[in-house]
Amino acid sequence: KKEGDSTDRPYKKRTFGEDKGTDRPYKKKTYGDDKKDGERRPWSSDKKEGSSTDRQYKKRTFGEDKGTDRPYKKKTYGDDKKEGTSTDRPYKKRTFGEDKGTDRPYQKKTYGDDKKDGERKPWSSDKKEGGSVDRPYKKRTFGTDNDDKSAYEKYTPKKFGEKSSSKTKINKRDDDQDGIRLNKYISNAGICSRREADVLIENGAVSVNGKIVTELGTKVSVTDVIQYGGETLKSEKNVYLVLNKPKDYITTLDDPQNRKTVLALIGDACKERIYPVGRLDRDTTGLLLFTNDGELTKKLTHPKYGVKKIYHIILDRPLAKADFEKIYNGITLEDGPIEVDEIAYIAADANKRELGVELHSGRNRIVRRIFEHLEYNIVKLDRVYFAGITKKDLPRGRWRFLSQMEINMLKMIG
Repeated sequence: KKEGDSTDRPYKKRTFGEDKGTDRPYKKKTYGDDKKDGERRPWSSDKKEGSSTDRQYKKRTFGEDKGTDRPYKKKTYGDDKKEGTSTDRPYKKRTFGEDKGTDRPYQKKTYGDDKKDGERKPWSSDKKEGGSVDRPYKKRTFGTDNDDKSAYEKYTPKKFGEKSSSKTKINKRDDDQDGIRLNKYISNAGICSRREADVLIENGAVSVNGKIVTELGTKVSVTDVIQYGGETLKSEKNVYLVLNKPKDYITTLDDPQNRKTVLALIGDACKERIYPVGRLDRDTTGLLLFTNDGELTKKLTHPKYGVKKIYHIILDRPLAKADFEKIYNGITLEDGPIEVDEIAYIAADANKRELGVELHSGRNRIVRRIFEHLEYNIVKLDRVYFAGITKKDLPRGRWRFLSQMEINMLKMIG
């Protein structure tokens, strides 16, 4: 802003310091002892007497010299408190025990035989007759001497290891008392599932002790002779194992041409007679399950349960992208359409001859027929996964029993 820009007030350059303004002469502020009368002194912890004229300064005192408005008197506590220190209520030392208070005379509580009338006696295992006026005490009796509960038997001590005859025996399952149902017996023998066993029974294909049985729900015992198809069945415990099948073995229990069968690889695995779940071709290797559980076999092989299977495939030539898309989208074979769940190239193979295929169909030779339909030949076909079971760390031609966790997982299917 320059001079002459405004007519309201003449412009004058602002000054600082001792030359600050002409309206009020500048005067440097003083603090402490240099403070003049009329100025308010700022707060300071170093106050001295006489430094302010507003209120006479006086050093604060503590102890007996505290203040002039009310004479200071040291408080007393405990036993040193004297009578008369309070005008509201005369002081009296508190007493305990028999001298407790004057409003109600102190009386020691009594229990047991010393209990007075009108007082409620606390519970005690040592009660005696007459200890309570509310209800006459009577010792509780047990056994045959109890008039109210005559059904109780008189207690007698028993020797170690001796069974008590008074305890109620727990009922066992009907299968243990009256035997086992015939359809369950047939299923445990590994012939078929229970529903299929019911059909066999109704058709008269099963005999018990030489007699044909057609009634459903029939129960048999372990001593009965059950026959089906001219063979005597044995109800055995369920066994589950997995085999890493090698090449040139056929999936059958008996071959009229005397070729090598998978049963020769697991012949000494167990004394129970077990059967393969599904089939693998002679040239197909990999995971193959065995069990004598007919119910589980039915689940794992029935199409409606859609059991997952994964195969490792090596082709004679690279798979073209167009054929890859055809397999992924589904193709039609002579027995109907088929499509895979997943298909992918093996990353380590640059020639695109190795593939991984996932599907749930259980049709005969389905993987080979898919690629033969597109004029590819499978050099190697290996099943690496079946219903949650893998052949990891299992050498070719070897077997192992399933763990309880794997068995439980298979039984939860469906």
